[in-house]
Amino acid sequence: MKILVADHIYTPNGFVENQAVAFNNEIHGIGPLESLLSIYPKAEIIRTAPYSVIYPGFINTHVHLEFSANRTSLKYGSFMPWLDSVIEHRDDLVNACDNTMMQKECDEMLRSGITTFGAISSFGTELEVCEKAAQRVVFFNEVIGSNAATADMLYGDFLERVKASQSCDESAKITPAVAIHSPYSVHPIILQKAVTLAKQNKMPLTAHFLESQAERQWLEEGEGEFKSFFEKYFSTSTPVTNIQEFMHAFDTYPTHFAHAVQATEEELEYLSQKGHSIAHCPRSNRYLGCGRLKIEKLKLPFSVATDGLSSNDSLSIFDEFRAALMLHNDIPIHELAEQLITASTQDAADILGLDCGKIEVGAAADLAVLTLPAMPQSKEEVALWSIIHTKQVSHVYIEGEKYV
Repeated sequence: MKILVADHIYTPNGFVENQAVAFNNEIHGIGPLESLLSIYPKAEIIRTAPYSVIYPGFINTHVHLEFSANRTSLKYGSFMPWLDSVIEHRDDLVNACDNTMMQKECDEMLRSGITTFGAISSFGTELEVCEKAAQRVVFFNEVIGSNAATADMLYGDFLERVKASQSCDESAKITPAVAIHSPYSVHPIILQKAVTLAKQNKMPLTAHFLESQAERQWLEEGEGEFKSFFEKYFSTSTPVTNIQEFMHAFDTYPTHFAHAVQATEEELEYLSQKGHSIAHCPRSNRYLGCGRLKIEKLKLPFSVATDGLSSNDSLSIFDEFRAALMLHNDIPIHELAEQLITASTQDAADILGLDCGKIEVGAAADLAVLTLPAMPQSKEEVALWSIIHTKQVSHVYIEGEKYV
């Protein structure tokens, strides 16, 4: 048993001051040090530095490790030029992204306090890295294919990747999961098969959805920049589905939709009614010119995610928080700071069906400790100062084992 002592601890009921957490692989108590020692007199006492805060480990629900080689190869500013550049440079970027590079990015996430991440896997190349990563990994095997003629082949490849993720050793902390690439790139037959597979196996499910205005115009009208894109690369000028049909495919199983920047209030309301959630990627949306997700109007849960280095400059959750503070400038800043932290801890854990994300008795002991430069004037300021001042965390525990 260990007892971790800090100035502040972030619990489901908010911040508590001058208390401690007793844990081994899971959390056994939160309270004054003396009280915990009376129950666990032989526990190892770990005193954090002055002005430290204990948070649940942060959860990055949506990241593409396979494109970690990108630095300046892809074109930012607008979604369709970016997508064209992805097609042009995809093979070079994937081939340049070896296990060492992906492991480095996992380590960078760990140092920013990320103890769980959702890996969106197009090719399965990062599975070995994810097996060796310190973090929990929800491994989202992504299905793609809009051409009915190649649907069976692509779905067969997807199934092989799912089986590979299911065969991982339990010690690797891998949760097999399913990802749908997007409405414009997945044939309805494949879509329904993949959703059914996730539902039958109770696997987490995610899908890119209405990331750009170009996607919306294509699905609604069969026109715009996507039309020339599909004519150029796939010799077709007709979308395989529409927005309503795509949404209805997920009616019976909760899904974590990535982006949804261009979804209407009515569509978001529908997603809410069906028990879905959103992965909000502030920097990716800004870098690709997609617009702003109006989180102040959301009625459904959301997480904060970095997306991949194909559309971002780091996989740090605190870099993402700081960007969100700037992007959502109409929300009171202290309120927003705590909302972002909650979204990336307990809300993200609930979305993915994990037993971490909270500092409460019985939860997995996934903890991140950060140290502030000085004591905040009040508990209401702790979340904001944590986001503003943190580049790397001081300590990370996953299932009670220390990694940082």
